[in-house]
Parts: sequence; C-alpha cells; structure tokens
Amino acid sequence: TQIVECAAVANWVFSKDMVPEFSKCYIWEIVHLTIRKMNKHVSKLQKEASEARKLIEDSDSDSSDSEDEGGRGGGRRKAKPTERPTEEQVEKLEDKLETAQADQKNLFLIIFQRFIMILSEHLVRCDTDAIDFKTPWFMWTVGRLHQIFMVHHEQVEKYSTTLETLLFTQDLDPNILDVFHQFVALRM
Repeated sequence: TQIVECAAVANWVFSKDMVPEFSKCYIWEIVHLTIRKMNKHVSKLQKEASEARKLIEDSDSDSSDSEDEGGRGGGRRKAKPTERPTEEQVEKLEDKLETAQADQKNLFLIIFQRFIMILSEHLVRCDTDAIDFKTPWFMWTVGRLHQIFMVHHEQVEKYSTTLETLLFTQDLDPNILDVFHQFVALRM
C-alpha cells in the first residue's frame, strides 16, 4: 500500500518550493528512506519471484524423480507441502518485479537528473555573475550527490550504463561529471 510514489517524493525534494529546506538534514533522511523503501520492495519481489520459480522447478524435478525412483522417499527433504504456484502466478510476480525495477531505475534517474539540473544552474549563475562557483552550497550539494552514490552503490551500479548514456554525458560540466567518474572508478 503506497500512499505517495517514490518518484513524487524525489520530485518534491528538488522542487522550487523546497529551496529553503534543501540543505536541511531531514530532507536527506526522507530521500534516503525513500530510496531504501524502493530497494526493499524490489528485493522482496526478487526473492518472491525466485522462490516461486524454484518451487515450480523443484516440483517438476520431484515428480520426475519420484517416477524414476518408483515412489521411494529417496532421502529428499519434504519439510512441508508448500502449495506449488502456477506458471501464471510466477509470471505475474515476475511482471511485478520488472515494474518495480523500472520504478527503481526511474527514481535514480529523477534524483540524478535533478542534481545535475540544480548544480548546472548554479554553475551558469556563478559564471554569469563572474563569481567563484565553489560556494559552501555547491560543495554541500556535491557532497550529497556523492552520498547518494556511495550509500546506494549496489543499486546505482545496476543502472550506471543507463546513467552514463542519459545523464552523465561528456557534454556535462566536468565539475559534476567528475562525481560520476569517481563513483565508476571505485566500482572497478
């Protein structure tokens, strides 16, 4: 039961209305909790789908084993007779998993896109005003970007090719692109 979609939370955090709150710690707790919620949801669905698939495969091999062995126990463990899911139920679970993974990917795309947008706007504004861009706000925001990469590295790594293709392209300012390159270098 999802009251607010994770993508909506990410969009809200980076919205114009939240500018005064952007550097407050509670906002970043919300962001990390949102990402964790999505990650747990995907993990749960992965586990359910793989267990259901395994039950189908095991029951198929059990029925052929029991035919081969003439019905003897064969030493196989039969802890409790779990209801064998149908192929249709497993396919529904796998569809849910694909949807959840797409939502997870979309969440990371939104978060990183918004980071790129606000950091790029800052760089352009500083260049226009002929002031140094390395303000405390800039350093703090880049630090938060690093944090997202590092805290959620296992999930972000799955989408690093997509991120590189869509967001962290060569035409991006090197001050922002370096954060992504540092992350990729750590993962090698």
